[in-house]
Amino acid sequence: MTSTRKAPSDGGGIVYSTGIGERCPNCLRPVRECVCKKGTPGKTTGDGVVRVSRETAGRKGKGVTVITGLGLPPDQLAALATELKKKCGSGGAVDNGRIEIQGDHRDKLVQELTQRGFKAKRAGG
Repeated sequence: MTSTRKAPSDGGGIVYSTGIGERCPNCLRPVRECVCKKGTPGKTTGDGVVRVSRETAGRKGKGVTVITGLGLPPDQLAALATELKKKCGSGGAVDNGRIEIQGDHRDKLVQELTQRGFKAKRAGG
């Protein structure tokens, strides 16, 4: 007598994967599940400088001011973005650890970030 085994009807079963994506270097959990007190480090350049630049790529020529290198947890990054957008009087978004604010507000944002204690500099042309 032969034994045949059928796959589950829902197509499920045990799936094993070792790739969980990027890990927090502090607590070694996946970045989206990070709970350490130091916060999830953003994609920084490693020198501790917050860079404020301008981009137009993929926006049909419309420019946005991009702030990178903050290294804040997502909730603090969103709160800072909200305050900076109000300061500039324009819209924007938080995307992949970067703050994007519509329009060219580089000088105003460098000044504001410096007042808040960040080592900020204007990047790009």
